[in-house]
Amino acid sequence: MSTPALAFSEREFMVIKVARAIEDGKTYWVAGGGGPLYSVLLAKALGLAPEAQYVTEDGVVAPEPVLPFQAMGSMMSSRAAYRALQWGTMNTAGDLAQLGYLDYGILNTLQVDQFGNINSTVLGSYDEWSRRFGGPGGAQTIAAQCWRTILMTDQQRRKFVDRVDFISSPGFLDGSEGARERAGLPAGTGPWRVYTPWATFDYEHRRLRLIERSPWVTVDQILAECDFRPQLAPEVAVSAPPTDDELTVYRTRLDVRGQTMDRGVWVIRDEQGQYTRQGEQEEGDS
Repeated sequence: MSTPALAFSEREFMVIKVARAIEDGKTYWVAGGGGPLYSVLLAKALGLAPEAQYVTEDGVVAPEPVLPFQAMGSMMSSRAAYRALQWGTMNTAGDLAQLGYLDYGILNTLQVDQFGNINSTVLGSYDEWSRRFGGPGGAQTIAAQCWRTILMTDQQRRKFVDRVDFISSPGFLDGSEGARERAGLPAGTGPWRVYTPWATFDYEHRRLRLIERSPWVTVDQILAECDFRPQLAPEVAVSAPPTDDELTVYRTRLDVRGQTMDRGVWVIRDEQGQYTRQGEQEEGDS
């Protein structure tokens, strides 16, 4: 492990945290580009999970990512599909997941609730919405069929809600035992982790639980950015900060245009090894 980094964006750290959790030899169905795709590519580039494989949201199996300049667009690249193991459709990927071949799905989201349900469709009621978004794309099938679902989002009260305004992609539904199975979803599947720049959550008895925090925030700060009170692990661990090596690989081999560096807040480490968030007053909605 190399030296802890002196400066990095919180969005970069979120990608690095997920990359550290990628399991070697497992297969990931990644939603679109951005953080979910970068996380798998970074785990492979760092040698953490060289045999991990991924399927794009539109059904391309084991593509060749268009690096270093087009990782965000690799899902739709003809070169990535040409070099892939299989060039299918979204239905192809769904079939593979239904057969049990896709271990993890990784998603971004607009809202998540205490039972892991995901909303990426509307704010407000479906009939009288205040704002409408693009919807889940293939995320509903990813959350429904993969064995485990990983979620990436910002730590904001508007995103961590008691109940989502609309279920675009299923979590544990009403949180009761067997709810997914009663809805016709495969037994043993469901939400596994939620990663934010500030925190890591798992699910205890099908309900969100805080298990880890970043070293520059407190548990109380995280709870203040939740519209409900999640469960707390007996001991909330502290995440290891990103290292120089992790950031160097990420910035020079993957996100060379800094598309995750210019979003969110930067974190600085001082001479005493303490971390502070910079420019919070300028941080806008993300």
